[in-house]
Amino acid sequence: MTTLADASRFCDADAYPRPQLRRADWRSLDGPWRFAYDDEKRYSHPHEIEQWPLRIEVPYPIESEASGIGDRGFHKACWYQRDFDVEATGDARVILHFGAVDYAAKVWVNGHYVMSHEGGHTPFQADITQALNASGAQVVTVRVEDDPHELNKPRGKQDWQLEPHSIWYPRTTGIWQTVWIETVARTYVQKIRWTPHVEGFALTFEARIVGDALDGLAMEVQVRHKDRLLADDRYMVIEGEVDRRIILSDPGIDDFRNELLWSPERPQLLDATIRLKRGDVVLDEVRSYTALRSVGVLRDRFMLNGRPYLLKLVLDQGYWPDTLLAAPSDAALRHDVELAKAMGFNGVRKHQKIESPRYLYWADRLGLLVWEEMPSSYRFTRTAIKRMIKEWGEAIDRDFSHPCIITWVPFNESWGVPELTTVGAHQHAVAALYHLTKTLDPTRPVIGNDGWESSDTDIIGIHDYDANVDHIRQRYGPEVTTEQLFDRRRPGGRILTLDGHPHRGQPVMLTEFGGIAFDTRPRKPSDVDGETSEIWGYSVAEAADEFARKFHDLIETVTYTALFSGYCYTQFADTFQEANGLLTEDRVPKIPIEQIRKAVGMSRTHIQGAA
Repeated sequence: MTTLADASRFCDADAYPRPQLRRADWRSLDGPWRFAYDDEKRYSHPHEIEQWPLRIEVPYPIESEASGIGDRGFHKACWYQRDFDVEATGDARVILHFGAVDYAAKVWVNGHYVMSHEGGHTPFQADITQALNASGAQVVTVRVEDDPHELNKPRGKQDWQLEPHSIWYPRTTGIWQTVWIETVARTYVQKIRWTPHVEGFALTFEARIVGDALDGLAMEVQVRHKDRLLADDRYMVIEGEVDRRIILSDPGIDDFRNELLWSPERPQLLDATIRLKRGDVVLDEVRSYTALRSVGVLRDRFMLNGRPYLLKLVLDQGYWPDTLLAAPSDAALRHDVELAKAMGFNGVRKHQKIESPRYLYWADRLGLLVWEEMPSSYRFTRTAIKRMIKEWGEAIDRDFSHPCIITWVPFNESWGVPELTTVGAHQHAVAALYHLTKTLDPTRPVIGNDGWESSDTDIIGIHDYDANVDHIRQRYGPEVTTEQLFDRRRPGGRILTLDGHPHRGQPVMLTEFGGIAFDTRPRKPSDVDGETSEIWGYSVAEAADEFARKFHDLIETVTYTALFSGYCYTQFADTFQEANGLLTEDRVPKIPIEQIRKAVGMSRTHIQGAA
């Protein structure tokens, strides 16, 4: 089989773009590419482009400084091109991967059209073997179309105005996650999927095999915890698939069983080696990992591994000042996970972003829970809903096997379904996405619409940015009846549950609160009377001690409010004009991180000790 130059090895898992299905022979195509705008949409094929006036650093969006372009104007279409080397041989295939391209992409290799994809947050790939030149010198070209004004596609926090305003940020156009190639056998493992079963001390393993149709294929699966072999199984491949339950070796000792369970406190991963064989010949070998972990709800509590668990989350927008939605590096993703844990949080709500698999890898390995949320459209149309269904399904498919993900959130604050209280089609959309998500993944809780106007949901999430802790106590304290809360309380002026969907005992969580703006940047001469017109927040603190006190008081109040089985504080880091982060946009704590950790670490014995 052909080996790619500069191939990373299995031990270099820290860089592999798809961490749960890793191979030996692969190469990143990130780096400098040729670039051209096509605002008039004049070109339809690479051969039509005579000049490439610009250079761009992939995978950073064109609006970012790190891309080398830094153009935040309105552009509807653009082109990318670069050379790469790989030899085509008869015993191998070459697969070209894109982590994410916003929004619609068409791809050519050596002038041959190889694939297209619509959806700005999910991956796509193609077998490019037949398009390769025998010489080994290859050219890949990508056309991107992304109308900056279109509101009926999933776009998350990307602003439609020229300058970011309120809670919206600079746009992301084009390639913004890793581009890479890998060499595989003529018949190979295209996909694997893990489903843990804590109650049965087992794993469901699924695999899809594609390529040349061969008889007599078998798959060997070894699962280990550190140096201990837990399973060593062999399965026949039937019609290109394997779907089996792996019963792990169980010594019957509770301490050992508990030691294997994954949690933020003990993120125990199980390493797997998977070999596709025909007779004694290994056709494909991949490395993966999984974990024993269960999540769910029981009455009014969130459950982790069968026990009540208080969720202490922080809202994370996943932006960086110089690279926007794209992370500056893999180290930056790891650092964000480490910072969230260092501040005492046990999870994050990734807000309006499908985060890089590399972030999920570090959350899996270091122990951080993740709520995954679909980026919203801002119009309700048939086109918008169809696009959302497609892309949301791809996101669930990509991320299903990550143990860190514990909740799916298809809608946020009725964005994209603004008439939930009055229009049946909007209500049906939330119900449909809720049930579709439960169909694609019945193992995790789903929040149909987070923030207010709840209907079909496993958790009722409330957004309340009132900075007055007395008001929070009055709204959600023990003297408040369920009828008062769900029929009369209207944080943000919105009802908490839709008519016909009363509270059925689900867990209630304060999933957005805080948002205290404390700007640590140097004051500008244009600032008047100590106020900075450029910043935005739900309330303001003028000094570090005031910020620390307000944060502590809010966390304490919410922690000891028995109604809440979890919370999500806004937010992790400053994001452009939003100066309400616990960290600056450069990830510097605004107050000592020990103070943050002490506040977040306050315990609630009636939750942690509940039966």
